[in-house]
Amino acid sequence: MLLPQVLRPNAGGAGRLTVDMADGATMGALLDALARDHPGLDRRIRDEQGGLRRYVNFYVDGEECRRLAGSDTELKDGTEVQIIPSVAGG
Repeated sequence: MLLPQVLRPNAGGAGRLTVDMADGATMGALLDALARDHPGLDRRIRDEQGGLRRYVNFYVDGEECRRLAGSDTELKDGTEVQIIPSVAGG
């Protein structure tokens, strides 16, 4: 999993996290595993109901997971996940 600079303080400074998951695990299961190890990161990327935050983009092998199956998107061995918060401003 790749994290941008803005989220790294919530993951112990890491820009890349490796999470061992079984084939067929879902994006939601991956985020649950991250929540156990990095609760501060979880609060930044998921809402109070555990859903994907609206202004955070989740890419699974380069595809936005909301265009796939959202939290139910299946992952396989070697899948690369990127989390990118939207940036606003002028």
